[in-house]
Amino acid sequence: MKKLLYAATAFFVLVAAHAQTEEELKAQIGPKKDSIAAIQGRVNAIQAQLDALPGWKIGAFGTIGGSLSGFNNWFSQGIPNNSSGTIGFTVNAFANQQEEKFFWRNAANVNLNWVKLDDKDDPNDEDGFRESTDVFNITSLYGYKLNDKFAISTLGEYRTTILSNFNDPGYLDVGVGGTWTPIADLVVVIHPLNYNFVFSDEDTIFNSSLGAKIVADYTKQIGAVSFKTNLSMFQSYESGDLSNWTWTNSFAYTLWKVIGVGFDFGLRNNKQETLNYIVNNAPTPDPTATFDTIDNELQTYWTLGLSYTF
Repeated sequence: MKKLLYAATAFFVLVAAHAQTEEELKAQIGPKKDSIAAIQGRVNAIQAQLDALPGWKIGAFGTIGGSLSGFNNWFSQGIPNNSSGTIGFTVNAFANQQEEKFFWRNAANVNLNWVKLDDKDDPNDEDGFRESTDVFNITSLYGYKLNDKFAISTLGEYRTTILSNFNDPGYLDVGVGGTWTPIADLVVVIHPLNYNFVFSDEDTIFNSSLGAKIVADYTKQIGAVSFKTNLSMFQSYESGDLSNWTWTNSFAYTLWKVIGVGFDFGLRNNKQETLNYIVNNAPTPDPTATFDTIDNELQTYWTLGLSYTF
């Protein structure tokens, strides 16, 4: 009986000691977290000062995604014998010059993806990789500063596809107006005088026009996280059918050195592209379609994979 009593007493003493030790350790976590936050705050402040220094700032980050698979006699699916795969990459690059009286900001966004599905039982199907996502966009913005936040600016932006139908269509925006830079990483462009040049062999659908250009871009790196969001809008003064907008987003989280996980997605609204697809490229083309009869569906893409930070 005494041995049992001693054992029980020792057990409760150990439990109490463990609980006390656990509470003491937990109590030390709060101050450590506060110290980490304070250090990160000082690092961010120094980085902001570095970003504001005159001169060139150059950088890039991107995402690489891909998969390969093969099936033989997998009868539970519709194509039991096949090999398939996807591969793609995204690159976001910038070269920005910041001076006392002016700035010059240049950026490029490239998103390319290929996909294949080879049905081994169908000798007539296409067994190679085919392009599935094709985005190419470059911009150049020059501004003469009126003060630290506002500048008179001119913008050139070109976007097209490069894997197929290069410059068909292609869009070139050239305009003048003002740029607002409330913080180092955010740029808002408002150009009420902008001409949207549209290049295409299908000149009955694609038309150039005069309008207003609005661009908002935010690029930031916080610790292991890099991200970029860009909204580019053109509002035609001639017709809403000639207006368009594109919103792209890129995120990269570094896990080890320069390798991490990346995610990209984009949205686009372009009625000219929609009509051209329905008239010329749809599985069942409709040559009688017009801007008034089509449903202008939202265009989207996304990519998830490994990221590489330059």
